[in-house]
Amino acid sequence: MPAHLLINVDHVATLRNARRAERPDPVEAAFRAEAAGADGVVVHLREDRRHVTERDVRLLAQTVRGKFDLECSTDAEVLAICCDVRPDLATLVPERREEVTTEGGLNVRTASERLARAADRLHDAGTGEVAFFVDPVPAQVEAAAEAGADAIELHTGDFAEAETPAAQQHPLARLAEAAATAETAGLRVHAGHGLDYRNVERFFEAAGAHVEEVSIGFAVVARAAMVGLEQAVREMVRLVKG
Repeated sequence: MPAHLLINVDHVATLRNARRAERPDPVEAAFRAEAAGADGVVVHLREDRRHVTERDVRLLAQTVRGKFDLECSTDAEVLAICCDVRPDLATLVPERREEVTTEGGLNVRTASERLARAADRLHDAGTGEVAFFVDPVPAQVEAAAEAGADAIELHTGDFAEAETPAAQQHPLARLAEAAATAETAGLRVHAGHGLDYRNVERFFEAAGAHVEEVSIGFAVVARAAMVGLEQAVREMVRLVKG
């Protein structure tokens, strides 16, 4: 610590879409998150557009003042939009339409050629950097470096879902090992998935030595329903940055 904190505003769009309305607007939410101390904003443009839309992405690319991270699959249409928008960071993620949220990392070892082509295309288009979302497995981290990634985002779901400190020990050790492997391979290290107000400090204490950036979304949006978005972001900023 301190690491950079990016706020994911996907679920602001989820709430808007539930009523097929214009509000709440994820673009306004991004503005408020940055005003409250976030270092940037992240969204996932899914193939089924269940969260943000292309309109949202294009407006965010123009208005986010800090770092704009666009998560996407290698779907041709979505990748073309990402190349056109040229975010500060493009994070390639796996995607299945039946999942509620991203359930695990990319299998870079089996899809290295496809991911390398996508990374090359994004770099050629002028994207600031390209990250691969991976499970904390050294072989996957090394494969990401070989396929042309600039960074990895470590999937923290196993740690976040562990219910006791004892159960957290093994996933934390795996995260720490993978982060160290990434640094040795010359990759920047990001992390995210399931981090919240109860576990983020524990994550940094045990596994965050090499982590430069975390993405947190659902926990902040859920807290915002109780206390407002700016307050929810400020509370998370204090935990992440100390």
